[in-house]
Amino acid sequence: MAYAIRLYRDDDAETVATICAAAIEAIGPRAYSAEQVAVWRARHLGPQRYRDVVANGAQIVIAADDDNRPVAYALLERDGHLDHLYCHPDHTRRGLADLLLAEAEVMARHWGVKRLFTEASDLARPAFERVGYEVMHKREFAIDGVPIHNWAMAKPLS
Repeated sequence: MAYAIRLYRDDDAETVATICAAAIEAIGPRAYSAEQVAVWRARHLGPQRYRDVVANGAQIVIAADDDNRPVAYALLERDGHLDHLYCHPDHTRRGLADLLLAEAEVMARHWGVKRLFTEASDLARPAFERVGYEVMHKREFAIDGVPIHNWAMAKPLS
């Protein structure tokens, strides 16, 4: 299967929300407990959230399949915060994270961003490290009283 990288369109919102939920539910248990996955999943609501962040200036980069349907995405905010990097479980291990992160970097440079940063799960951390992000520190926190963690990571852009 060939993939194309393109920008988000408003009619992608439902599919992008589905990708996020499917990734958390199917891939999350590889590194997090069932309780952690449940609270992580609950934080990511429906399609309107994607419409709202794009309306506020963020951009979503899509990896689309042969039928131009989104299968993975990266959500980049104007300040260089890469808020989401999710791939549908049926399309993992195909280099899509690297493609999306490269495109997000091009976009950030175009915006004049000097530093990209993210909070990566244990599962996403290797993808970010592969493209030059460095761990700043481990973030321990709770969602609805459930302890969970991720990794504060950054990549300077020169």
